[in-house]
Parts: sequence; C-alpha cells; structure tokens
Amino acid sequence: MTPPSFDPKIVRALAEILADTNLTEIEVETKEGRVRIARTPAAIAQPIAAPAMTQAPAAPIPAPAADDAKHPGAVLSPMVGVVYLAPEPGAAAFITIGQTVAAGQTLLLIEAMKTYNQIRAQKAGTVLRILVEPGQPVEYGQPLLILE
Repeated sequence: MTPPSFDPKIVRALAEILADTNLTEIEVETKEGRVRIARTPAAIAQPIAAPAMTQAPAAPIPAPAADDAKHPGAVLSPMVGVVYLAPEPGAAAFITIGQTVAAGQTLLLIEAMKTYNQIRAQKAGTVLRILVEPGQPVEYGQPLLILE
C-alpha cells in the first residue's frame, strides 16, 4: 500500500501550528489519508533553590595567599562549582574559625551540575582559616580552608 501524498504546504502549515501553539504532536485525517507531525518537547529546566547565603561572614575572609594550596592543612576543592558554607539559607554554618572538626565531618558543600557535594574533613583538626565565601565559584584544586 502506497502512503498518501500530502501537499508540502499542508505539512509545513501543520508544523507551524505545532510551533505556534507549543504542542508536541498534531494529527490530521482527510479522505486522502492521515498525517501525523510530532516534535520532541524542549527539556524543561527544573529550578532548584540554591542555598543563597545573604548573611555576612562572621570574620573578614583574608585573600588566599599563593602558598595556601601548599599548606599541609589545606582543604582543596575536588571540583569546579559553587561553594556553600551552610546546608540551607538561614541555617548555621557547617564550620567556624577556631572550631575543632573530626575526620569525616562535613566542612562545606560544593554545587556542581545541580548536585550538592559534601566536602568532608580528611583528618581531625582546628579550622584556622576559611578562604571562601558563600556562593563563590571555585575551581578544581583551589584552597577552600586551612585546618591545623
């Protein structure tokens, strides 16, 4: 059986209707036959509420020194992303300067590709300096904080 032939103008008009109405599929049946035109819908981005930290840090954050990355207690960023110091807006920070932390304790979050990654202490120690601010973009290998 030979498929029915449709005037290309009809097919084009149906495609325009899809675009104008934001439909994903349209089907028309006539005495000559039936034509169905479909398109894949555009991916819908699901907004994720990022923990926006509007409060000022408790202490001024010193500019990272060039040798901070070489400090034996430096915690380096394992990825590119955006850093957050608290689990959600308005919540207490995971750590503060002078606080003692245990190995495996969450120090901060890094959002990468809409996923929040916990950065944990590799060893126990005291937070000497926090080198980043909430919402700050960070690079791979960038020093985030110093543990003593």
